[in-house]
Amino acid sequence: MNPFRKAVEAQDHAAIEALLAENVVFTSPVVFKPYEGRAITMAILRGVTRVFTDFHYVREIADAEGRDHALVFKAKVGDREIEGCDFLHFDGDGRIDDLTVMVRPLSAAQALQEAMAAQFERIAQEVGEGQGV
Repeated sequence: MNPFRKAVEAQDHAAIEALLAENVVFTSPVVFKPYEGRAITMAILRGVTRVFTDFHYVREIADAEGRDHALVFKAKVGDREIEGCDFLHFDGDGRIDDLTVMVRPLSAAQALQEAMAAQFERIAQEVGEGQGV
């Protein structure tokens, strides 16, 4: 099992953070500009755990070298069912240096955007509290 999947399913934020490269680039499904850095990525991922319910992975796809992974998931945002995929790229040190999330359908993506916008102040506060950004 992919170590990121294992950490996410265990809700082990320390393990997730340990898997991220310092310069990880996180591309959100609902924001145009990617975020760079471990601190902001972790703050966003913690926000997502507050927003998603019934989160679970349903499929895992990996390339032969093990550096690229696609983790397909299902969850709920409020009363909306959402399907998505975490695309991970692992660097030469085995850390995630690129994390892109895509979700569907549009109505669920809009619900996710609204729910995450409500998390923005807390995310900004977490990053501002000396977490490296």
